[in-house]
Amino acid sequence: MDKIWLIIKREYLTRVKKKSFIIMTLLGPLLMAGAIALITYLGMSDAGPQNILVVDDMAPIFDRLEDGTNYTFDYSDMELADAKKLFPESEYTAILWIPEIMDGERSSRPFLYFREQPSGRTIRSIETKIEKVIEEMKMAKYGIKKSDYNKVRTNLTIATFKFSADGKEEEVLSEQVLVGFVSGLLIFFFIFFYGTQVMRGVIEEKTNRIVEVIITSVKPFQLMMGKILGIALVGLTQFLLWIVLMTTFVSVAQTVIMNNKKDVFIEQAQQMQQLPQMQGGQLQVAAEINAFDITDPENLINRMNWPLMIGLFIFYFLGGYLLYAALFAAVGSAVDSETDVQQFLLPITAPLMIAYAIAIMMMDNPSNPAGFWASLIPFTSPILMLIRVSGGLESSEYWQLAVSMILLIAGFIGTTWLAAKIYRVGILMYGKKVTYKELWKWIRFH
Repeated sequence: MDKIWLIIKREYLTRVKKKSFIIMTLLGPLLMAGAIALITYLGMSDAGPQNILVVDDMAPIFDRLEDGTNYTFDYSDMELADAKKLFPESEYTAILWIPEIMDGERSSRPFLYFREQPSGRTIRSIETKIEKVIEEMKMAKYGIKKSDYNKVRTNLTIATFKFSADGKEEEVLSEQVLVGFVSGLLIFFFIFFYGTQVMRGVIEEKTNRIVEVIITSVKPFQLMMGKILGIALVGLTQFLLWIVLMTTFVSVAQTVIMNNKKDVFIEQAQQMQQLPQMQGGQLQVAAEINAFDITDPENLINRMNWPLMIGLFIFYFLGGYLLYAALFAAVGSAVDSETDVQQFLLPITAPLMIAYAIAIMMMDNPSNPAGFWASLIPFTSPILMLIRVSGGLESSEYWQLAVSMILLIAGFIGTTWLAAKIYRVGILMYGKKVTYKELWKWIRFH
């Protein structure tokens, strides 16, 4: 055990002291948080103020369109063909054409011609304003009072609750499942990244003949386990640092975006309050604002059981990594260069790709049969069980989590035993093209 600890210490200190590790540990969260903030900011932004020329074939019906926060309407009695000729040299950024067929009985879509595409939020805002005018036109045509219309119009959203056997009710939120999916996706990439590091480290020591000197002092199994566990600690260290830094960076970015985009939320609130179902509209606006406000108790961040999720993430990250890292180490010991590893990587990576495909299906239904069985199998459970837990496990289903964890531990022990048999022979094998038949002989060799 002392020799394994020395190898772990060597692998850990050698890697964490590298400039590349320090740079990626600091820049990784910054780049990810920056990318998230940039995507969010750009998604809420337009290329610039929109000056929209309205070509209304039903004029003057749509002259009641109200300007938005970042767009204004300019009305014209010209034909669409004339507007298009004028458009390239004009100050307008878009043309909104409302065809005459939108008469309340039949309707076609309005058309928006633009130089630079407005954001989806702006387009939805314009659609809402057009819908309001059409509704008023229909009410006038059929003699319906707005107050009567508001009484009968209903905006319906189904709230989904999981009812457990003990009578406990728990609301199911799609955002919670998304947290599990992202966690599984992170484990997926971590396994690939650090597993290949193990494989490359083994290949490097083998090709440089350093391993011939090392195994004079330690057994091949001790060398393999030390390398696997040392790199696991490197990954865990980097992950914990990323959590702290990402939380800080995202919080700062969120504060900046919220301060700069208050007008967007105010406009959206005003639009929703114009709907007949005032309470539902206000709740929807509040939900969208709360998605950005981590201080709100109803925010997803405050509703998740983070101690459980982080604990399970660390367990499944370490368990999945140790399981696959042993196989990556075995592959590294069986080849002489990275160009020879392709034939052996497919059986290792196939379960991970299958797990990723099932994870996408579980986004719609975390309890589907494929997800159930795959969350128990050690080769796929590190990616999929977190999705099931984030979606909500009943107390009567806790045994499934326990079985999954036990099988993952057993799977790690089994793959380590298998990899050790290949490693002890392959690490000193040079100049020979290894086949699956040859690997089977090594496994059977006592």
